[in-house]
Amino acid sequence: MFIFLYIITDIFGHLDEILKNKTELVLLKEYYLAYLPVIFVQIAPVACLLAVLYTLGTLNRNNEVIAMRASGLSIWQVSKTAVIFGVILSVFVFFLNENAVTRSQARIKNLKTEIESQNKQGAAKKEDIKNLSMYGLRNRLFFVNKFSLKDNIMEGITILEQDKQQNITKKIVASKGIWQDGIWTFYNCITYEFDKNDQIKGEPAYFAEEIMMITETPADFLNQMQLPEFMNISQLNDYIYRLSKSGAEAVVENLKVDLYQRFASPFTSLVIIIVGIPFALRTKKRVTAMASFGICFVVSFLYYVSNAMSIAFGKAGFLPPLLAASLSHVIFFLLGIYLVYHLP
Repeated sequence: MFIFLYIITDIFGHLDEILKNKTELVLLKEYYLAYLPVIFVQIAPVACLLAVLYTLGTLNRNNEVIAMRASGLSIWQVSKTAVIFGVILSVFVFFLNENAVTRSQARIKNLKTEIESQNKQGAAKKEDIKNLSMYGLRNRLFFVNKFSLKDNIMEGITILEQDKQQNITKKIVASKGIWQDGIWTFYNCITYEFDKNDQIKGEPAYFAEEIMMITETPADFLNQMQLPEFMNISQLNDYIYRLSKSGAEAVVENLKVDLYQRFASPFTSLVIIIVGIPFALRTKKRVTAMASFGICFVVSFLYYVSNAMSIAFGKAGFLPPLLAASLSHVIFFLLGIYLVYHLP
């Protein structure tokens, strides 16, 4: 139901764009099919919250919880099915994030471009990337004017090598670079050496053709072009490793927050279930039920707000990345446990 409502709301929210671009139904269907994993991850915690409130609340209003408690069952034994379901769902969301959501987001981005341009062939046959920049190993910064995916040729190359204090030690400029047989060959290559005062040492070295000792492959350049949200954990971890070798500490800290969040965010459903249990078990009368629903939604809203704030503080450098990614989960998980143990 939530998936259906999400899609309907999204369609009506972008109806003017759909009509303006005269989007084909086939393309629209592909877009929302690609969107399904992302929608599922986003609505799962809310659906879990309502499921817990409805299921346990109904049992409680019908005095079935009282009967179970009278027979010797604890609150955790009464609600263990919901908790186990939350664990299973959280693990499923983790693997869905890792294997489907990142690919879906990249596919969604391509389909958006396709819908806006309505030129499928042009979008599919794009072979050149312009203004490419990336961090490499050995504290290198790469700037490339154009990169041909078809021929593995870079044009307009500038490479800056830095020390650990991010002072430039070497600058390499080349008109063209070709990847062939596992090595890069640069043409019309000029190399500048710099001293500690950022002054050029000696005469620049010029080579019409030079084999470069660069470990990055064309695949590395393409992988690091991706936005972090399009990377899985392995790719993001590799990206962080390369950036850490380049001395970009602020960027690395931000990406570490994203990395740790990949492990913490799937367990949002479990945390929401734990928080929802004590409110669901207080719903004896209609007025009490409505109050519990309202309080639970307020607590859940505060959970999302606190999570957004902790992530922001982490990216601003006020909190360590691991703490920033997990702080709200830990606080509200412990709050839910506390409320469960203080049920009458």
